[in-house]
Amino acid sequence: MNVHKGRKSITQRPFRILADCERIYQFLLEIYERDWRNGVPAPFFEYAYASFSYWMDISYSYKNRIWECNGEIVAFCFYENPVTDIYFCLKPGYEKLASEMVQYADENMFTNKEGIQFIFFGGQDALMRYAQQLGYHKKYERWDMQYDFADELDFPLPEGFHFVNPQDIDRTNVGKCCFKGFDHEQCEGPWNHQHEQHNYILSTTPHATPELDVVIADESGEYACYAGMWWTPENHLAYMEPLCTIPEYRHKGLAAAALSEMYRKTKALGATHMTGGSGRFYQKTGFQNAVKWTFWEK
Repeated sequence: MNVHKGRKSITQRPFRILADCERIYQFLLEIYERDWRNGVPAPFFEYAYASFSYWMDISYSYKNRIWECNGEIVAFCFYENPVTDIYFCLKPGYEKLASEMVQYADENMFTNKEGIQFIFFGGQDALMRYAQQLGYHKKYERWDMQYDFADELDFPLPEGFHFVNPQDIDRTNVGKCCFKGFDHEQCEGPWNHQHEQHNYILSTTPHATPELDVVIADESGEYACYAGMWWTPENHLAYMEPLCTIPEYRHKGLAAAALSEMYRKTKALGATHMTGGSGRFYQKTGFQNAVKWTFWEK
């Protein structure tokens, strides 16, 4: 489709997962703001798509949509996990595309719209306005936190534990730590190398920085806590994903110590802030509300 707006020629086309991942990554670097007002940061997208994550269904990726102005990407609409969660990334100055993007997502992302929800971030007012016109309403909202590196993050490593040297990190043991740390044992039984390939894939994606990952082990060498890092120098962003502690070592301060080590590593490289999640742990660790998520349904 071609839409002429003054001298600007706007085209739209399907996303091609093997050809467009790098271009989308660069587009997201360009439009990034700390509050995500223009859309998700680049590592959010790469974590989901470039890694071909086992936990995510990529079979509908052809439904993702790109808008270009004279060959330059200016807007992107995509789903993540689950396939019914729809995200919108829009370059400032192209807000007139908001209605077209929302209409496309409503009509084309999935033929069965039951359960579909649009995810908008604070500041995406044009998109929200057009979603309302199509009958969508806000279900709820939540805040994700970030740590501002203007403040020092310095929680000590508890006695009896040590940081694993980055060059000595074993990806199989990282996989085991994540499996246990995200409570998969409760529904899948004991660790038996399930999803082991996932950690190797994530450590070799184009912009992954596994050399900055933080692993804490106990005296026997078992991995007790893991924090992954996607250092994004273009945005001075320390994108932390994931963070987990195995059940038997929770509430000992390991996660806070891991984040402190990650703070030291990435601040030395020029990072100004680090992503986190929501909840009391991040609040107690000194993270502040930064990204407002809103969830909309029809």
